[in-house]
Amino acid sequence: MSILTKKAILSGITFLGFGLYFLLQQYNVQFFDGLYTWPTLIIILGVGFITQAYKQKDYEFILPGVVLTGIGIHFHVIHKFELFQDHAGVFLLLVSVGLLLTYIKTGSGFMLGLLFLIAATLLLFFDRLTQWAAAKGYDLSVVENFWPIFFIGVGLYFLFLQRKK
Repeated sequence: MSILTKKAILSGITFLGFGLYFLLQQYNVQFFDGLYTWPTLIIILGVGFITQAYKQKDYEFILPGVVLTGIGIHFHVIHKFELFQDHAGVFLLLVSVGLLLTYIKTGSGFMLGLLFLIAATLLLFFDRLTQWAAAKGYDLSVVENFWPIFFIGVGLYFLFLQRKK
């Protein structure tokens, strides 16, 4: 089976979605405010990846599908709902969800997904944690200064030490 045949679902969903997007835009059909923006195109592409992953059992497409779909949804709803935060932790959360969904299908990558989930949770709730610690008399400002070094260290570990195992 050729690579083009194996990726027919991804290509089909993407072209079909883009075609519907441009057709609806041409006839000015409005389902919701902001439909005709780049996040919608990102969602269409992400749905193509997710469909490819689950229909063709190409599970490596789960991660990009979840990340792209999530980013598109994020940019659609960020200013509409207070629940959604415009924060780097959201993107790490999307990566962790993609990795954990991939783990469910492949059985590998659980620890990496969990690591991204922990990092996302800490980033998303660090402000609340520092407020709680300050109320208890603790100063966590030193921890805040080490976030970049922590991420650099973890990245270097995966690039140089984890690869050798």
